[in-house]
Amino acid sequence: MLLNTPICEFGWKAPDFHLATPDGTPHSRDSLMGDKGLLVVFMCNHCPYVIAVIDRLVTDIKLLQAEGIGVACIMSNDWADYPADSPDNMVQFAAQHGLTAPYLVDADQSVGKAHGAVCTPDFFGFNADLELQYRGRIDDAGMKEPSTRNPELLNAMRMVAETGQGPKNQTPSMGCSIKWR
Repeated sequence: MLLNTPICEFGWKAPDFHLATPDGTPHSRDSLMGDKGLLVVFMCNHCPYVIAVIDRLVTDIKLLQAEGIGVACIMSNDWADYPADSPDNMVQFAAQHGLTAPYLVDADQSVGKAHGAVCTPDFFGFNADLELQYRGRIDDAGMKEPSTRNPELLNAMRMVAETGQGPKNQTPSMGCSIKWR
């Protein structure tokens, strides 16, 4: 089912989390926090919306990490019903696309629920005070392979890093619904 993300609730505080990668490496909100902010991305392996943007997303993530913004990618789908999203497949997906952020397993779906995540991809951009400043889309290209694009997520997170504030006008992300148990 196709869903759009809600409007950004500016100032909403980032929930704490403690998750691990499929190999068991632990991470937390605070350990992933960058000096200039934190981007939390809810994604999965099988969603056509994620597949369409993953290479652009990986490029933007690398730039943001180099600029002091921490990134966490979280998979909250029920992989019992969607085996393509299993932890083993997460490892393969991350390696295939060169994902540099930890790809974390939200086995009990509590982190997705605490954030109010609704779709994949769903982006939560927090400033250095862990206040929500971005809940928009990655860019204006959508599922097309763009010849040019407006990298809205990248630009918004750079603005957040510089000013602590996100853009007032944001276009919602769209994607497949999170597969809740």
